[in-house]
Amino acid sequence: MINNYIYAIFPPSNFFWEGIWDTKKWIRIMTFAEVDLMPSMEHNRSLKMMEKINQVIDWSEIEAVLLKHYSVGTTIEGADAYPPMMLLKAFLLQKWFRINSDPELENQINDRISFKTFLGLSFNRPSPDHSTFSRFRGRLSKEAMNKINNTVLQQFSQKGLSINEGVAVDARLVQSASHPISNEEIKKQREKRETPEGKIDKNGKPLKFSRDFESDWVVKNEIPHYGLKEHASVDINHGFVLATELTPSSVNDSIYLPYCVTASCHTEEPIEKVYADKGYYGKPNSGFLHMNHIADGIMRKDTKSTKLTDYEKERNKKNFEKALHCGTVLRVKPPVQQCLSCPLYQDC
Repeated sequence: MINNYIYAIFPPSNFFWEGIWDTKKWIRIMTFAEVDLMPSMEHNRSLKMMEKINQVIDWSEIEAVLLKHYSVGTTIEGADAYPPMMLLKAFLLQKWFRINSDPELENQINDRISFKTFLGLSFNRPSPDHSTFSRFRGRLSKEAMNKINNTVLQQFSQKGLSINEGVAVDARLVQSASHPISNEEIKKQREKRETPEGKIDKNGKPLKFSRDFESDWVVKNEIPHYGLKEHASVDINHGFVLATELTPSSVNDSIYLPYCVTASCHTEEPIEKVYADKGYYGKPNSGFLHMNHIADGIMRKDTKSTKLTDYEKERNKKNFEKALHCGTVLRVKPPVQQCLSCPLYQDC
């Protein structure tokens, strides 16, 4: 298990997944090229960043969760499989360095010293094939990623970082990778997919790939959008993404506040206050927070019968930055959490 940069340079005999990868050992052989490059690697900024991350994260706990949900390659039969921890770290690199595709991720791993060191790949070993990344993404469940995210946040909490003092809730639109079609056509194709004929291809074999049936249309700021909506909650102190959920884009933001708040409880410490913009204002959400003894930081808005008071306007100004914080974090997520909150969709 990769614990720090020193291990990456001087791996002990049981360094790579020994004792966990019972039937197939992944052995890293240090090459002469690595020894020759050691002086320059000391000045590699990417490696220094990854070293700091390795010092913060206990990857053995992450791997334990991962192996409970991913058993591919643990049998004696078949070729040696890449350790799932390596593939998960590759996805982290893909998000941190904004690599747009799996083939390009493969190229970057083969090209960059820091990437191979972080993944535990010897310089004489090639990167996993881009199709391996694609299959791994498809096999890794949302439940597994939620538990991994939960483990990371608990580690942060154990290191003294408070994640429950304040939570900001917001939503953002995610563009679909599928070609836009009308809502009527979406309904027809969904119904067809539920039939036996809709589950096989033209050769009579089970469908491996299909278009995105979860996306739909919504108009925002007079601009039509086809895709999904990511509802999320963010810690206001450090910007950690606490919970996310994907829905069709037409789903109303406000109904997901209770879910986001409930899913943000990663430690025994209670959530103190929830912030959100005016779109979340209403009796259902205010009542939910009051019932759970959580301070209400939702911005107020005028109703048909009443106008905002001066006190409420001033209150909105104070809460505005907190509510806005979530939307900002959703566009630039903290490095360790990128791809953890929403791994199954490339656009997240």
